[in-house]
Parts: sequence; C-alpha cells; structure tokens
Amino acid sequence: MSGRVQRRQQAKFAAKDQAAQAQQEPAQPAYEEASAAQAAPAADPMEQLKSLGELKAQGVLTEAEFEAQKAKILSTI
Repeated sequence: MSGRVQRRQQAKFAAKDQAAQAQQEPAQPAYEEASAAQAAPAADPMEQLKSLGELKAQGVLTEAEFEAQKAKILSTI
C-alpha cells in the first residue's frame, strides 16, 4: 500500500512542478502559439478518459481528482 501512496504523491508533486514551470516560462508570441496549435493534433477525449480510468484504478488519482479531470476533458468536446 505504501507504494501506491508514494506513486500518488509523486504524481501530485509532478503536476505542481509542471504548473510552476509553466508560470515561469516567458509567454510565446501569438504567431508561435497559433502555429504550435496547428502542428499538434488534439488528443482523443476517449483515450484521455481511458487513461484517467486506469490511473484511478491504480490508485494514482482520487475520486475527486478523477471527476475534476473528466469534467475538464468533457468540456472540450
């Protein structure tokens, strides 16, 4: 059980680190953002939901975290 808790904590800390890093990075000019958006295809919402379900089943995500991420994915459809 301690391995599951440790993995969940690592996932949370990784998400916090990514958020902090995103805030520190300088903003890209609008033309770069537009070209980057066109170059990267949108992820399939069904695949994202499957991945979330797997993470929840593994105990990496709590029910609340799962529901929050699911709502975010479904709002983009």
